[in-house]
Amino acid sequence: MANFSIATVFIASISLLFALSNSFSLENPTDRRILVLVDDLALKSSHSIFFSSLQTRGFELDFKLSDDPKIALQRYGQYLYDGLILFSPTIERFGGSLDVAAILDFVDSGKDLIVAADASASDLIRNIAAECGVDFDEDSSAVVIDHGSYAVSGTEGDHTLIAADDFIQSDVLLGTTKIEAPVLFKGIGHSLNPANSLARNNARVLFSGSLDLFSNKYEIFCSSSNHQCKRQGAQIITCNRYAKSGNQQFVTELSKWVFHERGHLKAVNVRHHRVGETDEPAIYRINDDLEYLVEIYEWSGSSWEPYVANDVQIQFYMMSPYVLKTMSTDKKGLYRTSFKVPDVYGVFQFKVEYQRLGYTSLSLAKQIPVRPFRHNEYERFIPTAFPYYGASFSTMAAFFIFSFVYLYSK
Repeated sequence: MANFSIATVFIASISLLFALSNSFSLENPTDRRILVLVDDLALKSSHSIFFSSLQTRGFELDFKLSDDPKIALQRYGQYLYDGLILFSPTIERFGGSLDVAAILDFVDSGKDLIVAADASASDLIRNIAAECGVDFDEDSSAVVIDHGSYAVSGTEGDHTLIAADDFIQSDVLLGTTKIEAPVLFKGIGHSLNPANSLARNNARVLFSGSLDLFSNKYEIFCSSSNHQCKRQGAQIITCNRYAKSGNQQFVTELSKWVFHERGHLKAVNVRHHRVGETDEPAIYRINDDLEYLVEIYEWSGSSWEPYVANDVQIQFYMMSPYVLKTMSTDKKGLYRTSFKVPDVYGVFQFKVEYQRLGYTSLSLAKQIPVRPFRHNEYERFIPTAFPYYGASFSTMAAFFIFSFVYLYSK
């Protein structure tokens, strides 16, 4: 058995992966058709609360045994599903045309994935995790142990049932409603590979070291901090502090994030022009004053709402950023800024590279050439050159006076 401290509980329990580009419908990015692969169809009952929450929110779940010979993710080059749930930790080989490569292609195409493992995780599940940068504990019998934050179970002295309440502080991942009760976890430990940049696309992948995390069995419990519980044999009936665990809320909120009901951004109406004008020019001149505007919206699960943030930046880029400015927002979705074109000519880019925890990334780029002044656009007399002008005219005057004196003096 592996022994982990409470600080590592949620590294061991949940891994969230997301990366960098957009491959979703701008009209409705939320997944709807989901394939659920299980080792035993009895999981439909033992995990019914989680599945019911998905169906209540409008998802179409297609349950299949993981070794079903008719399994297929696509037909005639088109994907049949928007998301995939693998609740089959012991499967050694998928049925039909499904394999590791097919699952990775599914994710690479922008689709989403939930994988739940346990101490009996097969090499197949471990390989899928490894390809996504997640390393499960190599010991197949290892489970996470915490002697400080464990939940009281039917077996005294068993500290493998962990009651964790140290969650990531992110509304986009776990919702705005605080999870009051601890989340129960019992499963295998795993970690993220530090060499993994998570930079694939805006598909979202969730790995759990516990299949029981999503089940109905941990709805009622007693934590180690409060032992005043009523029992009937080994079955816990109620707890004075918490009537139920936070598992249902936890996995429900995570599934909203995974299936793009939250945290999905889009950028529209990207435009730029000279200050005081409205038409977008084909070229700018050095030292022009210009304005850049973009509208950013966030999907709420049912509609697009204005995205409000104070950290969206624009780069005016050629080999390196010549201008880097934070854009202001009217809190209705519109972001804008203005700046002066650098006194350097060449081919520049307007670049917005926005990456924020839990949100789909935005990558906007548009080239625009910048030219120097034409010969007839320079000022006739430059104020900074007045000393040189004075020196030239004074030399001419002195030469004229010298010539006059030399020629006409006796």
